[in-house]
Amino acid sequence: MKKKVERSVILNYVAMFGGVFLNFALSFLLYKVELPMYFDSIGTIGVAAVCGMLPGFLVAVFTNLICSLYNPFAIYYAILSVLMAGVTAVFVHRKYFKKKYMYLVFILILALIAGGLGSIIQLLLLGQPQYVEVSHLSEYMATRFGLNYYIWFFIVNTCLNIVDKGMSVWVVFFVLRLIPEKKLEGIWDIGWHQRPLTPVEMKRIKLSSKKNGGKLQKRISIMLVMTAFTMTIIMGVISMHLFYTNAKERYIANATGAAKMASNVINTDRLDAYAKKGHELGDYIEIENALYDIRSNFEGVEYLYIVRIREDGCQFIFDLATDTEEPYAPGEIVPFDAAFEQYLPALFAGEEIAPIESNEKFGWVVTKYYPVKDYSGSTVCYACADVKMDYVSDYFKGYVIKVVLIFSGFFLLILAFGMWLSRYFLVYPINSMAACTNDFMSDDDNQTALEENVRKIKALDIHTGDEIENLYRTLCTMTESTSEKMKDVRQQAKAINQMQTGLIITMADLVENRDSDTGYHIQKTADYVKIILAGLKKKGYYSKKLTPKFIADVEMSAPLHDIGKINIPDAVLNKPGKLTDEEYEIMKTHTTAGKAIMEKAISTVRGESYLKEARNMAAYHHEKWDGSGYPEGLKGEVIPLSARIMAVADVFDALTARRVYKDPMPFEKAMDIIVKDSGTHFDPKCVEVFVEAEKEVRRVLKKYQE
Repeated sequence: MKKKVERSVILNYVAMFGGVFLNFALSFLLYKVELPMYFDSIGTIGVAAVCGMLPGFLVAVFTNLICSLYNPFAIYYAILSVLMAGVTAVFVHRKYFKKKYMYLVFILILALIAGGLGSIIQLLLLGQPQYVEVSHLSEYMATRFGLNYYIWFFIVNTCLNIVDKGMSVWVVFFVLRLIPEKKLEGIWDIGWHQRPLTPVEMKRIKLSSKKNGGKLQKRISIMLVMTAFTMTIIMGVISMHLFYTNAKERYIANATGAAKMASNVINTDRLDAYAKKGHELGDYIEIENALYDIRSNFEGVEYLYIVRIREDGCQFIFDLATDTEEPYAPGEIVPFDAAFEQYLPALFAGEEIAPIESNEKFGWVVTKYYPVKDYSGSTVCYACADVKMDYVSDYFKGYVIKVVLIFSGFFLLILAFGMWLSRYFLVYPINSMAACTNDFMSDDDNQTALEENVRKIKALDIHTGDEIENLYRTLCTMTESTSEKMKDVRQQAKAINQMQTGLIITMADLVENRDSDTGYHIQKTADYVKIILAGLKKKGYYSKKLTPKFIADVEMSAPLHDIGKINIPDAVLNKPGKLTDEEYEIMKTHTTAGKAIMEKAISTVRGESYLKEARNMAAYHHEKWDGSGYPEGLKGEVIPLSARIMAVADVFDALTARRVYKDPMPFEKAMDIIVKDSGTHFDPKCVEVFVEAEKEVRRVLKKYQE
């Protein structure tokens, strides 16, 4: 077993390495020739089909990580590869491919994942199809047949992936047919740290787990999902926060740098001339061009301008045009925005102030005011640079999308790995032990079954190398010890039972030997009782009462039903003729005497149940169904069942036995009497099964007649 697992591990690693290499080689080749095909999932599909879901996930993620070295967008498609690996593993593991049409369903699902979801990812990341050919075809189809361009992009991309994934699936399953099924099963069983469970055992464990609520599997699943999801959210939020903070600081630093550089190109002596004449001056145009160059060198800077702070507002000296807005004219005065009011004292004082964040006329911007000083060191104007925070916001949205796509693939990988660990190290071992222990406990009355269950528990061979394995070893020791002790107890119980049976027979023989004319009465009645018991059990009568224990007790104690006759005088017991009324009354006391004897025996042995049934039969086997019997005149089912059974057996033997004062009655006539007294003397159900067992009754009667 150990060598097999080690070989399977090696085969898994080889398969995963080969899958990643094959994906990378084909993807790199098609990327370089710029074909709108991928072939980067053949290895993923193959490994998921051969090795299972987790190896398929690993191949999917590592393939996209490596492919991102030459294709920056590859890492964002990891979620698609992971989903395709999961679908493949489910289809193979559940044997969906037994139906031929499921191959088409499988290819269509893969194409929808790679093409449909892939189209959405391309639009989110690039705003357009990744391949120009796909874009042109989508435009042509939209123009030629109508419908939205993006709908056609979805359709075209999905159709391309039907071809792509169809060829991949065909290659994979062609190769799989060349590998023997047993070898494939051995590779798939890599996760087991015990004897692999058969499909029947797996189904039984699932039913048992479902019956008990399956709480362990549910709790572990919830824990793993919550942990992976929480970690993903925390890491995503932290990374996005850091990104946003860094991006904002970087853009503010760019605004500061642009404002400082702009302050160096301004001729402070000619501010009045610039404000009045503007573009009429040659040096004004030169400075403006320099400002354009400065703005273009600082990422994120949208507005760059020079202003003088006046009581009536900002007077623009220089203002650069943008793609969407015209600049303020030289000398134009603009009122201060509300966000600047708190900074006005510092600005009038010519001080440098911290960046100002506002969201008014020009949108969400951060403005840096840098003082421009003259030769005397006095602030004469300010060089201002505005960073439009929409840049940060838009870039942040793209970053969020990329983070979600990256983390989603790793999220599924972490979740699958956690589920794999919990399933093979906790759920399967614990459920296997629970199932075997239940079998062990349910078969505790059968020594052979106990020993077989001990062998089954040992055959589980759980070797997780942790506390579960320690629990398993303890369970093996406990069940083996319990089985041996139960074996000793059964041997002792058997010896005690044999001794008790011998005592019962001896006691019954003592009584029978006093009666000179019983003719194997206790043996025959005991056999008749067994016949009736078997018949009632077969018919399902008195099913709650007829337990295996009850049947054994009645069969064991049947010979004691006449134990009370030991108190009857020999003159009455062995009288050859008919008893007088006085003698009959004495004879009837054998029921109460038998009851007293058995109750004394019960108190001596502390209430053994088989003696309780012996007491019932000894005391009440002469009671009648209609209540006319003795000693207490009990009626119907109030009479103990064991006594009602003995009543039929006792009377039938009395009718068919030879006595000194009478010949044996023919079988048919005796049966007629039994049937006639059904419902008056006897329990009808006991009579029914006794009559139906005519062959067995005749066999007993013939046995003792011979």
